[in-house]
Amino acid sequence: MSAGRTGPRLRVGVISAGRVGAVLGAALQRAGHQVVAVSAVSTASLRRADELLPGVAVLPPDEVAVQADLVLLAIPDDAIAGLVRGLVATESLRAGQILVHTCGAHGVAVLAPAAEIGVLPLAMHPAMTFTGRAEDVERLATACMAITASTVDEAGWHVAEALALELGMEPVRVPEESRRLYHAALTHGANHLITLVNECAELLRDAGVDIADRVMAPILSASLDNALRFGDRAITGPVMRGDAGTVRAHLAALGEANPDTVPGYRELARRTAQRAEQAGILRADGAKAVREVLDQEPS
Repeated sequence: MSAGRTGPRLRVGVISAGRVGAVLGAALQRAGHQVVAVSAVSTASLRRADELLPGVAVLPPDEVAVQADLVLLAIPDDAIAGLVRGLVATESLRAGQILVHTCGAHGVAVLAPAAEIGVLPLAMHPAMTFTGRAEDVERLATACMAITASTVDEAGWHVAEALALELGMEPVRVPEESRRLYHAALTHGANHLITLVNECAELLRDAGVDIADRVMAPILSASLDNALRFGDRAITGPVMRGDAGTVRAHLAALGEANPDTVPGYRELARRTAQRAEQAGILRADGAKAVREVLDQEPS
């Protein structure tokens, strides 16, 4: 048992061994709980189960649930409701169990059929990106866990907070009605950042830069750090300076190299100009000049 554990040791069942499920299962095991069973079907999930949860029995979802005190649902968002109904209908869940799903967009309402038979429903979304490898377990200690429990049962919030702390994570309470907005915010930032970075790398390679990652890493890392520390006042570049001519040149260069990137550049530049003007770091005349260029139809 982990030296950091203060609560009872739980028998954990993981449904399923995707990138998130396998990593959280391994983290719970490291925290002193016992993963007794895991469901896995695809070759990739079977490999993750073998690597991150060695020796753990691979069973169908209903059999995983029967054996566990804590059932972890790490499945696609749209599959949660149907699976919960199925587990209840087959009597695979029982009163006193803890049922946790890891979906960011759902709260505990999606677990209502289980709550009705006395299962404790929890929504616990790790604010972290996962590769499904062992290093993800270590990364959890730097991340927050968005937790949601029933509004009529404060005990659920405390259980979720305790589980998050055992994983070394910082629990953050997110109300049921705010889960979609919470998840949209993280998706907009994290997922779209990956798209933006990869487009940047492609454009640099088109420009003849062979070491695009080496060129990008320092400036992108500094930009992220400055944004987190200084907010909109961290904005730099031609939009912030009101350099409409440079923005026009950018649009022309992007249109020639990769026209698919132009709409994204235009929209992000508009939002940047708006936020910079609101923050008082871009004068109204500069913002107007930039917007006029951005609003021009491509020739």
